[in-house]
Amino acid sequence: MSDDLSYPGGKVRLYVEAALGGRVEPSEAQAHYLLHVMRAKVGDRVSLFNGSDGEWLARVAEIGKRGCVLACERQTAPQREVPDLWLVFAPIKKTPTDYLAQKATELGVAVLQPMITRRTVVARVNSERMRANAIEAAEQSDRLSVPEVRAPLAFDKLLAGWPAERRILFCDEAGEAPPIAAALREAPDGPAAVFTGPEGGFDPAERAALRALPCVTPVSLGEHILRADTAALAALAIWQAIKGDWQA
Repeated sequence: MSDDLSYPGGKVRLYVEAALGGRVEPSEAQAHYLLHVMRAKVGDRVSLFNGSDGEWLARVAEIGKRGCVLACERQTAPQREVPDLWLVFAPIKKTPTDYLAQKATELGVAVLQPMITRRTVVARVNSERMRANAIEAAEQSDRLSVPEVRAPLAFDKLLAGWPAERRILFCDEAGEAPPIAAALREAPDGPAAVFTGPEGGFDPAERAALRALPCVTPVSLGEHILRADTAALAALAIWQAIKGDWQA
C-alpha cells in the first residue's frame, strides 16, 4: 500500500463534514485536489478531521469519473477542544480580513465574529470566503476543528445581547489601560473575547459603552499604534500564552 500523500510542508489533511470511521466522499473540489493536484491513486492515504471525531487516517478506496471515496482506517488523534475564546473584530479591507481569519484560526479561536462599528469602512463581509480561509488554515496547522464564522452584527446589537459571563478583553488604543499581560494575569479564568476596532479605532461613544460594562477589561498593547489586524493577533497570542492552551 502507498505511503501517505504529502507536500513539502507535511501531510495532506482535509476537513470534511461527514462522520468519520467509515467511508467518506470528499467534496468535488477536494476530490479534484486529491486526484489532479496531488495525483492520488487507490491505496494512497490522507488525514481527515471534522471537528468532532478527532483525526483519522483514510485511504483512497475508489476513484470514479466524478470523484473518489475515502475509507477511514484508524483514528490517529482524539478530538481536542480549543479554549473558549472569541475574536470580535471590525472588518477591514479584503486581504487583511483573509489574513486575520487564517491567523486567528492558527491561534486557536473558537468563534470569529465580525462587528460593524461607526468607523467601519467595509460595507460587506464575505462569510463564505472567511470560512474557506479558516478551513484552509485548520488543515495546514494540524488543528482538529474549524472556528465558527458568525454573521456580522452591529456594535450596539452585539453589546445588547452579550452574555454577561463572557469577559471582554477590550484593546483600547485611545485611553489609559493596564498592559495586556498584567491585566490577564489578574483576570479570572473562563469564557473570553478579544475586541478590536476598525482602522480608525472605536469612536468615543463606543469606547464609553464598552468601558461601562462590568465584564470588560480595557487593555493596552503598548506605546505604538498597531494596525487593526496586528492588534488582534497580538492580543490573541498573549491571551493564549497566559490563559490559553500554550500553558500546557
